[in-house]
Amino acid sequence: MVAGEIPRAVDVLVLGGGIGGYTAAARAAELGQSVVLVERAELGGTCLNVGCIPSKSLISLAHDIDSVKRRAKSGIVGEVSVDMASARRWMDDVVATLVSGVRATLQKVEVVVGTGRLLRDRRVAVETETGVSHFQYRSLIIATGSRPRTLQMMPVDGDRVLDSTGLLALDRLPESLAVVGGGYIGMELGMALAVLGTRVTVLEARDQMLLGFDPELVAVVLARAAELGIDLRTNVEVGHVTDRVLSIVHAGETLAVPAETILVSIGRTPNTDDLQLGDIGLTARPDGLIEIDHSCRTAVDGVFAIGDVTPGPALAHRAAAQGRVAAEVIAGLPSAFDSAVPLIAFTDPEIASVGLTKAEAEGLGLTVTVGRATFARVGRALTLRRPEGLIKLVVEVPTGVILGVHIVGVSAADLIGEAAILVETAARIEDVVGTVHPHPTLNEIIADAAAVVAQRIERQTAHTAAPAPRPVRAV
Repeated sequence: MVAGEIPRAVDVLVLGGGIGGYTAAARAAELGQSVVLVERAELGGTCLNVGCIPSKSLISLAHDIDSVKRRAKSGIVGEVSVDMASARRWMDDVVATLVSGVRATLQKVEVVVGTGRLLRDRRVAVETETGVSHFQYRSLIIATGSRPRTLQMMPVDGDRVLDSTGLLALDRLPESLAVVGGGYIGMELGMALAVLGTRVTVLEARDQMLLGFDPELVAVVLARAAELGIDLRTNVEVGHVTDRVLSIVHAGETLAVPAETILVSIGRTPNTDDLQLGDIGLTARPDGLIEIDHSCRTAVDGVFAIGDVTPGPALAHRAAAQGRVAAEVIAGLPSAFDSAVPLIAFTDPEIASVGLTKAEAEGLGLTVTVGRATFARVGRALTLRRPEGLIKLVVEVPTGVILGVHIVGVSAADLIGEAAILVETAARIEDVVGTVHPHPTLNEIIADAAAVVAQRIERQTAHTAAPAPRPVRAV
């Protein structure tokens, strides 16, 4: 250490101001810790500024347009169009409002705008616009998030080839869009733009779109995508880019795909490669992820990691939950992250999943049954003109414990909240059947599926021979 580098002591230093980082910082401060939060860009991170919120704003706009079109059958007539410049201003206002809310939650936290560099002896150097500040932490939380993965053969140029951030910044709709990658981000944005009038092609290198979700649920989304005129192709090898065209190889044939704009959406890379982890004795995996335990502790004492830099789904709500755990563990509270994490794709219709699938449960040696119900029998879904979709409850037999819930349909992302509670608390099917679900609401589909399972289990247990009653001797 040289003169001028005397560090300032702090209980908790958080690297990264995304949802995981600011949640951890706010909770640590609430628990009486002195906290410094370092963020090199905008508070809220990728999710709030260029990811979840802007993309869901665009998707909401597409839903509004689609809703007007569907209402033609119920008596509403007239054309509707989109002014993307005005839409962009609205999206920016939504983000600004939420960022303001984040700042309000961090009133007890010192926020430093700059780039943190890890040093030995529990020190961090933060390069700011005015110089370098040094801190010495008792506990460190690494919450630096992730960035879009790129293709070497098709680098993002911010003009023709875009990542999700670039696509969400467009102030006009492209005539044609080729989406490279059929995961949830690519399908969400591709379907939204198709509703808004863009000609969309989705290209996936593997043999299934939306890999990781139940294929039966995915099939409902793909059917809707076909209705929207989206060209869906799996097992595709992407070729070179020419003027307004992207060449691909599909089924042994070279084809030209319309592509005024190209979205590269092939996953995300953790932001750990420039942290100098080795200087604190920490080693990331080859994929850049940092191993942690249920307390979000790393292999280095006093160092925690949360969110996209750790193994598991790169989801904002997972990062926030881990942030709370890390802050509580640092404060000496008994806390651990072992929760069921809901998976969501804001496609059209939405897919949401929590807990085990039937195959996963059976792979663990469990005996299960699956209860299904469809939105076509739910009154509220019909009034919304959204009868497509279904729910699947995976339930252990004969205990009736709910192991997993999987939904595709209108507002599935909202319905999964109740389902997550059922799985997290190991609720039994009779708990759902005995709960009054208000009518007419979409939540009734959960009760409908539960009733199916309850009747099935009841029939199965009825066939089990009951012990013969003991004879009563007359007195």
